[in-house]
Amino acid sequence: MPFDRSVKIAPSILSADFANFGAEIRAVEEQGADWVHVDVMDGHFVPNLTFGPPAVKAFRPHVKTFMDVHLMIAPVDQYIEAYAEAGADMISAHVEAGPHIHRTLQAIRGAACKAGVCVNPGTPLEAIEYVLDMVDMVVLMTVNPGFGGQKFITSGIEKTRRLRQMIGDREVHIQIDGGVTPETAPLVVEAGADVLVAGSAVFKGGSVEKPEVYGQNMKAIRAAVDG
Repeated sequence: MPFDRSVKIAPSILSADFANFGAEIRAVEEQGADWVHVDVMDGHFVPNLTFGPPAVKAFRPHVKTFMDVHLMIAPVDQYIEAYAEAGADMISAHVEAGPHIHRTLQAIRGAACKAGVCVNPGTPLEAIEYVLDMVDMVVLMTVNPGFGGQKFITSGIEKTRRLRQMIGDREVHIQIDGGVTPETAPLVVEAGADVLVAGSAVFKGGSVEKPEVYGQNMKAIRAAVDG
């Protein structure tokens, strides 16, 4: 996938109908999603429990765009290969999840996936300064990870701006995860973000029977970003 900084919307299927994942994935892609975002939680690193590798493998045939797998788990290294084999295109791991983020990113690249590093709201950007040359994406959490539907943490706007300066001319995406809405999206895009994870903001009010609502919700985010 060639690199570009155009704004991409990545609906989080954490907000989808759990009884209808295949149909939900197809619906959001047909309505204009650029990526599909899969939130993996372990009930330990974050207070929730979601998708193991077999679930991700089951999602894979339905994803025609790009499957972005966000690992909110600790420890993380021993699970990377399983999620890669399940079909992840991008695997992102938290800098807070273990003592050796450099090794973790090497393992993701070694599994033939694109590599992302995630930073929680209370973690300074200096924690990832020396791995920016190893990653394809930095994920800035603008909520505390573990639940969907949380309120956007506004300090993430200035953090995005600082990260964009740190990245310079590197071909590294900035993904914003948490509280993305038509109101917050233009603020982070102006600061330098180019991938927007949106869960409830995309799925609210829609269903596989009413997929046009997903399209309307994504169009509202794009319209806000385009001004």
